[in-house]
This record gives sequence, C-alpha cells and structure tokens, in this order.
Amino acid sequence: MKATDLDLLTSVSAPTVHPGGGRAVVSVTRPDLSADATVGQLWTVPLTGHAAPKRLTRGFRDTAPQFSPDGRLIAFLRAVPKAPPQLFVMDAAGGEPVPVTDRKLGVSEFAWAPDARSLAFVSRDPEQGRYGTVEGLDPNAEPARRIRTLKYQANGLGYIIDRRSHVFLTAVPDVWGEPVVQPAPNADGVLPSVPLVAEPRQLTTGDWDDNTIAFSPDGTALAFLSARHEGRDDDLRSSVFVIDPRDPNAEPRDLTSSHGDFSMVELEYGLNGVLYFTAQDVGPAGRDFVARNSALYAVDTEGAQPRLLTDPESVDLTESEIVVFGDDSVLVQDRSRGALVLTRVTSAGDAERLTGDDVVVGGAAAAGETLVIAFADASTAGDVALIEAGGMRRLTDFSAALRGAGVIAPRELTVTGRDGYPVHGWVVAPEGDGPHPVLLNIHGGPFAAYTVSVFDEAQVYAQAGYAVLMCNPRGSAGYGQEHGRVIRQAMGTVDLDDVLDFLDGAIAANPSFDSERVGVMGGSYGGYLTAWTIAHDHRFAAAIVERGFLDPEFFMGTSDIGSFFGDEYTGTDPELMRSQSPQAVVGQVTTPTLVLHSSNDLRCPLSQAERYYAALKRQGVETELLVFPGEDHELSRGGRPRHRQERFDAILEWWARHLPSAKNGR
Repeated sequence: MKATDLDLLTSVSAPTVHPGGGRAVVSVTRPDLSADATVGQLWTVPLTGHAAPKRLTRGFRDTAPQFSPDGRLIAFLRAVPKAPPQLFVMDAAGGEPVPVTDRKLGVSEFAWAPDARSLAFVSRDPEQGRYGTVEGLDPNAEPARRIRTLKYQANGLGYIIDRRSHVFLTAVPDVWGEPVVQPAPNADGVLPSVPLVAEPRQLTTGDWDDNTIAFSPDGTALAFLSARHEGRDDDLRSSVFVIDPRDPNAEPRDLTSSHGDFSMVELEYGLNGVLYFTAQDVGPAGRDFVARNSALYAVDTEGAQPRLLTDPESVDLTESEIVVFGDDSVLVQDRSRGALVLTRVTSAGDAERLTGDDVVVGGAAAAGETLVIAFADASTAGDVALIEAGGMRRLTDFSAALRGAGVIAPRELTVTGRDGYPVHGWVVAPEGDGPHPVLLNIHGGPFAAYTVSVFDEAQVYAQAGYAVLMCNPRGSAGYGQEHGRVIRQAMGTVDLDDVLDFLDGAIAANPSFDSERVGVMGGSYGGYLTAWTIAHDHRFAAAIVERGFLDPEFFMGTSDIGSFFGDEYTGTDPELMRSQSPQAVVGQVTTPTLVLHSSNDLRCPLSQAERYYAALKRQGVETELLVFPGEDHELSRGGRPRHRQERFDAILEWWARHLPSAKNGR
C-alpha cells in the first residue's frame, strides 16, 4: 500500500440483520481523495445462497443502518457535503429514502421504538444566536461565551456548553405515501412552505449531554447515559437514566448513581427486559480512570443493585457494543492482546468466546440464531462474516483492491524485556534481503493498543522499504489492568524499557534489519514516548513527534481532558510532573525531529507542539514544525483524505532525508 492508495482503505460498519435472518445491511465507507472527504453507501449482504453483495443506496455518506423491528424499513444517517448527518428511512426492499430530521447540527445516533412507529434520536441543541441559528450572523460576530466550567470543549467539536446533546422523539414518516410538494405562488403572493419533516418532541433538557439511547422491549422506557450530578465538572462519573417516552411530562429517573462509582460506556436492553450496561469503576473520587477496564453489568429491575457479569481485571469491554442475542444473553467485544474478541455473556455471567485472537470484531448483529459480524484482520480493513458452528464464513471481500495494491502480513513477536517482562507486538517487514532501515512506531493512548488488523501506516512505511516495529508496552490495553496501570504517575519508566527492548529483540530476531539505521515515531501518547525516548537514547537517525502530550505542566486549562488526564497519569506535584515531562528534558535531545500537529487539536493542543519545537529550535537541533489547518487530534485516522496523503508524503520525505531506504531515497 502507498499513500496514494488511501481510496482503497474500505471500512465496514456494524451490521444490521433483517428479522427474518435472510440478509444483513452494512455501511461501506472509504476516504475519497478526489472528493477530499469520506464517502460511502449502504450495502445489502445476502446470508444464504450465492448472490453477491450489492449497493443499496447512493448517498454521499450513508452510515449506521438499522432495520426496523418489523423488518419493513431501514433507518440510517445520511450526510451531504458541508452539512451534518440527518436521519432518513427507506423501504427495506429499496427505494427513495425519506428524510426524518433537518436538525441544524445534525443527528449523532438513533433507536427504533419496538412498535416501529417512532424513532428516538440524539442531537445537539444550539443556543439561539449561534451555529447558524441566525442567518447571516458570522461566527466571529456571535456574543461572547461566559464560561464557568472546566469541561467546556471537546476535540473534533469545539465548544459544547452552548450546544448540548439531548434526546428527541419523532414519528416515522410514511415512505409509501405521497411525497411533499411545495406550493407555487399565486396572485396573492408566495404561500407558506410545507415542512418536509415532522417536528420532533424533545424528551430531555439541561446543561449536560444526554446520549447512548435504548428502548425497553415493551417501549415504556427509554434509557440513556448522562452526567447530571452536582460534581460532574470535577469527576468522570455518569449514570443510566430512564424516561417514559409516552408521557410528555415525564422526568428522567436515575438508576445507577446510588449503586457505584461508574463512568458509563454503553447500554442496551435484553429481550427479557434486563438492562445491560458497560462501565469503568472510577473509584470514590470519581477520577481513577487510568487503565480501568470496562465491565458488563445487569440491572434486573428498576431500583435493583447492578450485577457485575465480567471480571474487569481480565476482560476489557471499553471498545464494545452491547448486542442482544437470545432471550438471556448479549454479545460484547473483549479487547485482548491486539484483538477484539466477540463474546457471548448470559445474564448469569457465563461467557463464551465466539471468535479467535486473529480478528478485530468491529460490530455484530443477530436475528434469532443468525449471527453476523463486521471484522478486520491481517488481510482486510473491513468485511462481513457469518458466525457458524464451524467458525467464521466470510461473505464479502471489500479489501480485494487493497490487497492487490500490496498488503504485507505482520509477524507476531514477543520479546523478553530486561526485567523478564514479555513485550508483545508485531513486525511488518518489506520484501527483500535487506538490510532494511527500521522504524519503531509507538501507539497512542496510552491505554490503547496496536491490533492484528491491517494498519495503513505500517503498510505505507513497509512498502517504502522500512521494517516497521509495533509493540504494546506496559501501559497498553488488552493485557489486564495491572499491565496498564503500572505507568500511572510513572510515565517514561517501564514503558520506555519495553519499547527499546522490543526494538533490540526484533532486530536480533531479524538479520535483514539494519541495527545501525533506526528511526522512532509516534502520535499522542506515542508522541510523548517518542519525545521522551530521544531525550534518553541517542541511537536514532531521526524522530517524528506527532500530536504529542509533551508538557504536563501546561496541559491543564488547554486540553479538553486537561482537568483530569495529567492529574491521574503524571500527578499534581510539580517535581513529579517534571520527572515525567518531555518538555523538561528537551535540552537533552540531539536527534533531528519533525514535530507534526493539527491546528484544531483540542486533545493535545497545538501549544504543546509549539513549545517543544521552539525549545528544539533554540538549542540548535535540526527540527521542523508541520501544522495541518482545520484538522484535530484524529488527522491520521479521520482527517481530510488529501491532508492524510500530504501527511504520509511529509513523513516519507523526512525519512528519505534522514533515514533513506532502497525505495525511499532523496
């Protein structure tokens, strides 16, 4: 894969399965360099016979499909260029989609009512006078914002205090009825226009965000997640609330805050009426989030104590959905050693793994005993499979063109570190005998992980002639809480040892790797550890520090997570913070360093990069600062396709200058 092959990087959404079990529908999206946007449509995938998958819609970006409970309709989100996604419905057999919403800031999620006659959805409600609510009022001419909280921005969004997300309910339009036609003017003048969509009923209000919605099986309750308690600005707690969607005067009821210190992730009702949710236990202070695995809980009846169903030490459901499967069980995805393992959990807490450790399950859906997944692995960025008694049966091949462009299978490797600790990871080696220059890649998080699936960065660098090394050092996710928590207020200690030991071990195990020609790079926490590494080890020909957490002392008050992230990871004592700060040891750096950042990054703000770059420049280190306009912390994964290609081009140019390969020279 080359940078110009970004168009081939096809992703597949979580599936939805028709209640009859005969077919699934997924959203298939990809970066489009010509449109400079992510585009995609819905595809229908037959589950029986030999018919091929086919495109179902033709929108610019159609996502999040859901069959109605009776199987007659499909609801989904549709976005057009330069506009937020709106909710649409269509005949499940195909046909013209009908709009359901025209929200100023779009719709982020939705859920079918059990009777299929209404839809609940989540949408941000803009404050009057902002965000286009007054035609012609430029954003720079809006009134000043009066801020009284610590949490007032979010990466990828901006200000949130003046556009809170809330829950709405709306009727499902008649997709078979007469279309809305606007009246023509007559001699008396222009007649009022006819609304294209019904006015929704707002179910929740308040100075907080409500999201993650699910109907009870009988439709008498709508559950959602929210942080409404008085101390929400100072902690990470949130709760499950329920409201009666039938009652216009109903008030939400809190089901969980009196039962534990939960930071909620997902929720769903089982067919038997049990309410399931996943959450981290953030402790008595409500802030202890570092490497806390998310566990599955069940609430049998309203007011009952939640029952813990999975062990948070060994099972991590942080990246999991909750999918109903049978009367008394749900499906979840366990983050484990670089895989997302589909696991069936009963309401009694019994668990059964349904996929292996070589697959990343991105979503699942079921109808009766029919179970369909979206997945990625070493040969696909996204496909659909049926889970059968004998294992997985692949139903699509959306990555055929990507493999045709060249995908190199990663080799799993475990290296024994200097203290005997096993460091697990992968090597992506280019073709040929070498000697190949080596790139040590460090992932973000830190409580995240490299996975077994196709990773575009590793493929692009390996195609350019570099041996790419990726490991999950202590601090990473998927290896138990102790593995992740050991770097709490000790960043840059054993995690540094682990990445360097993996580098040495991988080079020793691969004679074609050139031990004298090595570079290091990483983003976010990976940017942190890259900057920390080059201050303590000077073997590297060059480095790339991207969107890094570089200056803990200046994180508070600038980052959208600054009110808690640094406090928990590096502590609050000034000397303790400085002992883990790349900015504090920048004077020790001699390695040529490219500092790469985005102008709208609110997670690791641009000032982190600017201060680090200025210090390198002042002390005479060869350095450059590359800033991408309009992008946020997600540039490398979800930025504009042309910026993503430009980023790859800049990275390869930097390595061509400082660490040339046989395929990537000056």
